[in-house]
Amino acid sequence: MSKKLPTSTQPASFEAAMAELSELVTQMEAGELPLEASVSAYQRGSELIKYCAGQLDKVEQQVKVLDAGLLKPYAGDDEVSA
Repeated sequence: MSKKLPTSTQPASFEAAMAELSELVTQMEAGELPLEASVSAYQRGSELIKYCAGQLDKVEQQVKVLDAGLLKPYAGDDEVSA
């Protein structure tokens, strides 16, 4: 794995942010990064988490609008509509 420092650019997508976050966590857990790079990776991870949370909030708001503000209870896998 590469030991490059994380960048401060906006991720291209939610999925890209999650992939980058996963890579950072893997590197940090493996102890592959020197101390300064670990701090930078932690900071970048915090940015990615905030980005992902913001994206999830946006999607949640879109779902509420689509459902006219009324979220329906999840029926589960047992009930199948015919």
